[in-house]
Amino acid sequence: MPRIVPPEERQFALVLALLATEQGLTKEQILSTVDGYHQKYTPNGDNANLERQFERDKDALRELGVPLETVDAPGQPGNNQLQSYRVSKGDYELPADITFTPTELSLLQLAGTVWREGSLSGDMRRAMIKLRAAGVEPDGPMLGYAPRLKQLEPAFGPLTQAIERREAVRFPYLRPGRTVARTHTIKPLALFQFRGRWLFMGLDYADHKLTFLLSRIVGDVTFTREQFVPPPGDHSAEALRELEQLWQRNTATVAVEPGSDAAIRLGRRYGATPAEGRLLIVHYSDLALLADELAGYGPEVTVIEPEHLKLAVVSRLEATEWAHREGGAA
Repeated sequence: MPRIVPPEERQFALVLALLATEQGLTKEQILSTVDGYHQKYTPNGDNANLERQFERDKDALRELGVPLETVDAPGQPGNNQLQSYRVSKGDYELPADITFTPTELSLLQLAGTVWREGSLSGDMRRAMIKLRAAGVEPDGPMLGYAPRLKQLEPAFGPLTQAIERREAVRFPYLRPGRTVARTHTIKPLALFQFRGRWLFMGLDYADHKLTFLLSRIVGDVTFTREQFVPPPGDHSAEALRELEQLWQRNTATVAVEPGSDAAIRLGRRYGATPAEGRLLIVHYSDLALLADELAGYGPEVTVIEPEHLKLAVVSRLEATEWAHREGGAA
């Protein structure tokens, strides 16, 4: 039975493979060699599910700020099968104006020693061998590119078990704008990733379908020992379809400072389109999450519309200012 590769390991393996070559890798090379894909790859067979997984991983990496590029084959523009994918080392390296003290450099060198032994071990080394056999020679060392991928939320493991065991679970969930978490008892149906974040869908006791963001689960997921029979259907596909429709409908217009971190990251956001001057149009499925992200950029970004997003960002900035005042007064 093939080893089950967690999503964050698969995505990290994909980043390492794409950093290893300037010319890029085709989809077939990725699916047949990279850890997390090759275990499920069927040569000359139906790999549609695996290709959809790759598309979701690409979106997730771009949401995390990884500069993943698509390059058309010469004379074959738009041919998905011949397109190659790569990660620009220059865009992924630290900016030139960032410096470190001697102590910091010593710590980084120590970490690099550990990283050197782990970044290209096991399955990744075998993937590099496969790529060489396919005529793709890695360009230079892979050292110095530490993982930037998010770790899985603690709720991921218990929810995966609950779905497999068809058992209801109980957990505290904190919705945006509230200070007290509410306890939910849910029959989990599907665990899935959308735009770089993990969610799950389940049924409450009235059999209403609800979707939850794993990062908002603020305590332990406990098993109730109550078994249930899930309704038929592809629940992950259904939830992803609904979220995609919501994401397509919701747009925001923001102004960004040219050359700033906000301009770079929001400009690379999936589906972002430039408008007049410094304006960008971005899509979102969760207003609170977008407000959190935009507030983190500080003065580098200004919300033009919608008004409720602008108010949400302002409230977060005011809360931050108040917290700093309180801390200073103490």
